[in-house]
Amino acid sequence: MRNTFVMLCLLGITVSAAADDWKQFRGPNATGVSAETGLPTEFSYEENVVWSKKLGRGIASPVIANGKTFITEMADDKTFVIAAHDSESGKQIWRKAYPVSGLPEITSPNEHASSTPATDGDRVYVYFSTLGLLALDAQSGEQIWQRDVQMPYYLLGWGPANSPIIHEDIVIFNIDDDLDAFLMAVDKYTGKLRWRTPRPEMLGGFATPVVCTANGRTDIVMAGSGKMKGYNPKTGKQVWTCDSLLRTIMTTPVVQGENIYMSVQSYGDTDRVLKYALLQWRDTNQDGKLQRTELEKAFHKKFDKGDKNKDGVLVDEEIDAAFQSPKNMVGGGNIIQSIRGGGKGNVTKTHLDWNIDNKAPSNIASPLVYDNRLFVVKKGGISAAFDLSDGKTIWTKKRIRNLGNYYASPIAGDGKIYVTGENGFIIVLKAGETVEVLAKNDMGDSCVATPAISNGHLYIRTLNGIYCVGK
Repeated sequence: MRNTFVMLCLLGITVSAAADDWKQFRGPNATGVSAETGLPTEFSYEENVVWSKKLGRGIASPVIANGKTFITEMADDKTFVIAAHDSESGKQIWRKAYPVSGLPEITSPNEHASSTPATDGDRVYVYFSTLGLLALDAQSGEQIWQRDVQMPYYLLGWGPANSPIIHEDIVIFNIDDDLDAFLMAVDKYTGKLRWRTPRPEMLGGFATPVVCTANGRTDIVMAGSGKMKGYNPKTGKQVWTCDSLLRTIMTTPVVQGENIYMSVQSYGDTDRVLKYALLQWRDTNQDGKLQRTELEKAFHKKFDKGDKNKDGVLVDEEIDAAFQSPKNMVGGGNIIQSIRGGGKGNVTKTHLDWNIDNKAPSNIASPLVYDNRLFVVKKGGISAAFDLSDGKTIWTKKRIRNLGNYYASPIAGDGKIYVTGENGFIIVLKAGETVEVLAKNDMGDSCVATPAISNGHLYIRTLNGIYCVGK
């Protein structure tokens, strides 16, 4: 075998290493970074397409393991589908359809098929709002177990879009909704509950859990309203909190080494508490008061708690008292920060290495840590980059030649940064200390899902299909 390898090298034939798998949202530990080389620069829905498939609507990212690409879709309004395709050819290996009904309210650009699966190569784990958590055999698609998960409710009608991760022998899943937020872990083989930790201070958000090993200890790290928290993966017990975040958390932190990097844009300033958003969104008659009938029935108990004078309406501070924790009346703003892992208790004063107030962060697209820089992009195609060591600005408010919204998070590999716009254009940047656009690639359809990288290819989930692009 060794002689064959040497002969191929002498003949100038490239021998590729085994392809990296992309097993969850944003790949390894949600970093969005691949170690692969030879990744494509120029492509489109017509150019350098290895294979493509038309699908039902969906915005979950594809995940890849052992030569299989796992995809979800809404085949129609009443059918949720999980399918496996051969990663090299696109050939469908299996398809599992679930009839669904009573779906929750969602707000565009969210879709019902929004949760990115996670896989360990043997099983694929999927969340769907009315089905709960599912475990399917990766080879056959046969269901191994199903676990009910309480339906989430969102005051602003966003709808669920939370994704599980796998850590050792457990599946970890978080729902930070506006009714009963929690973090849970189940046995990945059986679906049995290992632990469930309430998060009563949280409001609606969509961060994915990440893993941080620091100071000789591994924690599950979860971003949420006002607070970054670390949890013991064996017990679910909270180990530390850093009270430095803002109210609305859509982005997922990135771990590099012992540091956790986060960027947040929460609309409004630090004095704009929840009531202003609720009056804008739920006050249907615009009388400046929130009535019980203007909320879903699930929130009536919280409404009654806030209605101190029992006059049937919530005004001013009553709105915040009903729905926001008195210990976590955090507002909005724009921040980028670095937190050291490995602490205990309240680490806000001891482990917050740097925290800058910057107008660059995105509301939804997560930060990218690559080539010793933290890169962010926001609406309008405005980018910025910061030094990892101290948060010093490398560049700010530089456009990347593509206007519009950015819901997918940037990913990177092979010295390139891939930035996906909702309008279907993927900008390829050269990683470096300036903005250098290498290509602007048209995928011909809306793109909300974050692409995946594996086997030298990009796997791009558009709203109505999937494309594998590369050489």
